[in-house]
Amino acid sequence: MKIGILSRNRKLYSTRRLLEAATERGHDVHVIDTLKCIMDINSSTPGIHYKGERLADFDAVIPRIGASITDYGTAVIRQFEMMGVYCLTESIPLGRSRDKLRALQLLSRKGIGMPTTGFAHDVENGRELIKRLGGAPVVLKLLRGTQGRGVVLAETIKAAESVIDAFTELGADFLVQEFIKEAGGSDIRAFVIGRRVVAAMERTAAEGEFRSNLHRGGVAKPIKLTPEERATAVKAAQTMGLHVAGVDMLRSSRGPLIMEVNSSPGLRGIEESSGKDIASKVIAYIEDNARPAHGSRKTRG
Repeated sequence: MKIGILSRNRKLYSTRRLLEAATERGHDVHVIDTLKCIMDINSSTPGIHYKGERLADFDAVIPRIGASITDYGTAVIRQFEMMGVYCLTESIPLGRSRDKLRALQLLSRKGIGMPTTGFAHDVENGRELIKRLGGAPVVLKLLRGTQGRGVVLAETIKAAESVIDAFTELGADFLVQEFIKEAGGSDIRAFVIGRRVVAAMERTAAEGEFRSNLHRGGVAKPIKLTPEERATAVKAAQTMGLHVAGVDMLRSSRGPLIMEVNSSPGLRGIEESSGKDIASKVIAYIEDNARPAHGSRKTRG
């Protein structure tokens, strides 16, 4: 198969591993810089040009779209969809997952457990939200923050009000969430491919930090999920419409609570903690679900 990987940097761990796995399985693989794609939008032969050439005969595309280029990346994915190319992450699910408020609303509609969350437009209503959540401590999150950036734990009401004042002054939209004390500074990342969890890890925050993101110094170890946690992770990914997802959840006294569904989950932490070849599992899923556009086939795997 001819596979494209949409990535700004072929040296990034996840891009490199997907490139290696697909090549080892006999595929013709190309890394495509998303921002260098030129879209030819017309009703007869929609196309994409890259480095002076028209991209043609691709069987599948693996989007690795960073949060900072979500809008342009989504447009590129849509263009591939118009060309009839199988996209591992489709444009609509990517948009759903990147909009934190919309994602939580969709999860809520499906009855999936999550921390109690509120959204408000201004300072006065933000303070009202804190009261409705039962007071401090609360977690405040910027809607467009990633990798733990824009996430603040306010241990007192006054601290929460100060953060709300700062966010409001910046014109930034934010969520207010209850703090799940029993999680103990740890969360779970379940890596979902298709309809099953293929690996899971527990991430624990560094000393003096409550955010467990590995980019923030958190440490990871493999973990065995309960049947309820597995089912919740798969349901969350399906609610977003994602074929591959990193589902972040907390263990609480009322069961697993979803924090976020990541549409471009990194491979390094999950591969190193689990010891599993997740990249090859992703490629195998594409082999099973993409229809070759021009008669090319995998040679093994």
